[in-house]
Amino acid sequence: MWDFIIIGGGILGMSTAMQLQQAYPDKRLLVLEKEQGPAQHQTGHNSGVIHAGVYYTPGSLKARFCLEGNRATRAFCDEHGIAYNICGKLLVATNEVEKQRMEALWERTAANGLQREWLEVGALREREPNITGVAGIFVPSSGIVDYAEVTRAMAATFERLGGSIRYGAEVTALEERRQEVVVSTADERLTSRYLVSCSGLMADRVIRMLGQTPDFTICPFRGEYYRLPEQHNQIVNHLIYPIPDPAMPFLGVHLTRMIDGSVTVGPNAVLALKREGYRKQDVSLGDMGRMLTHPGILKVLGRHLRPGLVEMKNSLYKRGYLELVRKYCPSLTADDLLPYTAGVRAQAVSNDGKLVDDFLFVNTRRTLNVGNAPSPAATSALPIGAHIVQQVADQLIE
Repeated sequence: MWDFIIIGGGILGMSTAMQLQQAYPDKRLLVLEKEQGPAQHQTGHNSGVIHAGVYYTPGSLKARFCLEGNRATRAFCDEHGIAYNICGKLLVATNEVEKQRMEALWERTAANGLQREWLEVGALREREPNITGVAGIFVPSSGIVDYAEVTRAMAATFERLGGSIRYGAEVTALEERRQEVVVSTADERLTSRYLVSCSGLMADRVIRMLGQTPDFTICPFRGEYYRLPEQHNQIVNHLIYPIPDPAMPFLGVHLTRMIDGSVTVGPNAVLALKREGYRKQDVSLGDMGRMLTHPGILKVLGRHLRPGLVEMKNSLYKRGYLELVRKYCPSLTADDLLPYTAGVRAQAVSNDGKLVDDFLFVNTRRTLNVGNAPSPAATSALPIGAHIVQQVADQLIE
């Protein structure tokens, strides 16, 4: 029998496994991951940004864990020799309406304890000659890293401490008993005293396997990116973000300096027609049927119908996508938008039709389950893992 089984080989699963093994060195821990390696889904398909915590509600888990995670991620990278670049983030207002919205972000960054600098037009142009705007907020603590590399280092540390990982081990059934949890895969049945699930796009389905009825479902939103040609690698000096529209559920298209020196444009946000639908042609009739009959998802889609249709149009027609970028970087052309891989965001939607805004955990007597962990989960992975370890100590260990 195992002491802990952890479902999920992304950055949250590996962070949790590593920290559990550090906290309980004499316990037997096993990570189960259905893919053939770590970081194959959200962790390996995101923008790689080390977020500072600009947008999150003060006092929320997102705000607290992101601030802690920014520092912890850099410390982990320093310890393990992983390259990262703290290049800073610049939020750009392109008109007076956005400048007024920027005032609220200025107050929020203060409430979240962030160092920041207000830039008027001249200072903005001096920092970013290729960016057009009427004002900006510079947040110096944002950066960029390869989260898949971070995850691999966490996995290696976990194994070095005595933990075990099994890849290609998709969980097919769970049974929580009085003294144990039975975990079934295609190849074997395993028993464990406790279970932790960090299963991302499959989070609600894992919780349902335990006989629970979560009051949310996971809705997959595909984020599509483009890459700029190599001659534009120096087009920006920082991460360039637009001022988000509060009526929209996501942040909008931004320019990201990647750790390899390239620059990406994105993401947008379109409904994926499959839980792991990274390509436009990825369709699952079963996934679509469950989504389009879920009352909460139908309410979200209805509430955001017009912007959702615009996102779909821009997904299909490059020039619409381009106009979003040209608002603040007018020198770019359609020929500058080269193909790049997409990601899928696992967003929990409540049964009453709201996007779950904060990190969410669903726990039972012998299990701890991450229910909602979209961005900034990668930045927050170390504090989230520490939070789970504390929950284990408080709730599970007898």
